[in-house]
Amino acid sequence: MKYETNPPDAASLMMSARSFGNYDLPAALADLIDNSIKAGAREIALTCLYREGDPEIRVRDDGHGLSGQELRNAMRPASSNPLAERSPDDLGRFGWGMKSASFSQCARLTVLSHRGGELTGCVWDLADVDAWRMGVLDDDEISALASAELIARDGVEVIWSDCDRLSESQTLTQSEFNALIVHAENRLALVFHRYLGGEVRGKRLTIRLNGRKIEALDPFYRDHEATQQLEAEPLMIGGRTIDIQPFILPHYSKLLPNQYDQLGGEEGFLRNQGFYVYRNHRLIISGTWFRLLRHGELSQLVRVRVDLPNALDHVWKITIDKSDAQLPAALRNRLRQLVEGLRRRSSRVYRSRGGRLDRAGTTSVWSRYARGGEIRYAINREHPVIEALLDVEDDDQRTAVSTALKIIEQAFPVAAFSQDAVREWDGIQQTLTDPVAFRADLIAALPLLLMQVDGDFTALGKLLRITEPWCEAWGATETVLREKGWVDA
Repeated sequence: MKYETNPPDAASLMMSARSFGNYDLPAALADLIDNSIKAGAREIALTCLYREGDPEIRVRDDGHGLSGQELRNAMRPASSNPLAERSPDDLGRFGWGMKSASFSQCARLTVLSHRGGELTGCVWDLADVDAWRMGVLDDDEISALASAELIARDGVEVIWSDCDRLSESQTLTQSEFNALIVHAENRLALVFHRYLGGEVRGKRLTIRLNGRKIEALDPFYRDHEATQQLEAEPLMIGGRTIDIQPFILPHYSKLLPNQYDQLGGEEGFLRNQGFYVYRNHRLIISGTWFRLLRHGELSQLVRVRVDLPNALDHVWKITIDKSDAQLPAALRNRLRQLVEGLRRRSSRVYRSRGGRLDRAGTTSVWSRYARGGEIRYAINREHPVIEALLDVEDDDQRTAVSTALKIIEQAFPVAAFSQDAVREWDGIQQTLTDPVAFRADLIAALPLLLMQVDGDFTALGKLLRITEPWCEAWGATETVLREKGWVDA
């Protein structure tokens, strides 16, 4: 057998790199931020300029920078072996991250570095990479491109230009570009929240986007007194420890509307339940049950933090864009048991917010009567909405409402409820879980309630504070009243 070299075509391989992974703008920026964190950066500045449809993106950090040779090595495609042993805090793996992330958005990648008084710069331009031609900038070219901050101190500045993919061939409008930037800010606030919150290395990372500081978005809302942090569980696989930390978020009645919206994200609570997998404290994947459980109403408050060391990348099959992972088969049975228990605990949060008949000073929807060994439940005629329906001058209408209430009471499915309570108690869900529906129902009931208090807004507020279901979610109730200008309520 004889051997001969068979190198890839430079232009073809570099163009193929544009499709490595599944990068969107925040994922591409996150890959560059990983490099800055590895370089010891304390502050990272992102600058995203629309420039009349020809965007330019800059990522600058204040890390230790790269020497000329280190920069050349970093610019080399596949610059590291994914199987090589790495330091525990290394956020990279394939040696493609900066290149593939950048080329997913732009056709020209420029990297400038300042280290120990030396300024260096290299360029990959996909329009001219034949024979692996990489541009090396001279001093004047670097001075013309570098920001004043990079010239003044050590660090690295990455510049994306000719952003054909980001701009969708320059068809992206200013408003669409702005929406992309807002989405990127929200996503980065989540992906790096543990760094932004100062949990890692005992220091707080600062990321600024167009001059504005990105605030950490903790998906577990650990600062809220109603968040339940459950028992942590370490699991061993491949001789390494994986830390499992479950949380149950507060019921929406304990959250302000803006807090609920922030925690729910763009797709809502239902889609954001599940596992949140971190690799070296950096979020990899969020809102998945790995097919262990369906996304459902009763489990929507459950979020489970999974911390992985980078030594297990191959076991979890971490993708090149670090946006996905696969659950190892060895962990499926244990985690299935875990999530079933969490679903039951989450369902109790909802049931505890339902109507209760034993609280003094609260007007319940239902009343309970016990006499002679018999128990009967009836709709409370003194509930203000029911009272308003019955308080009409038309005798026929009042009789019709009263008859309807009696039919509902008499047709209560006692037998079916009793069977469900014995066999599937954790599955019973009767309380409202959607704050949007809660709000709509309150607004619909307000005319009836105002009639009961003769239009007195102060009296209305006092009534709602002691009346189900509005007293159960007073923050949401009060927000509606304030929006209507009933500030005395």
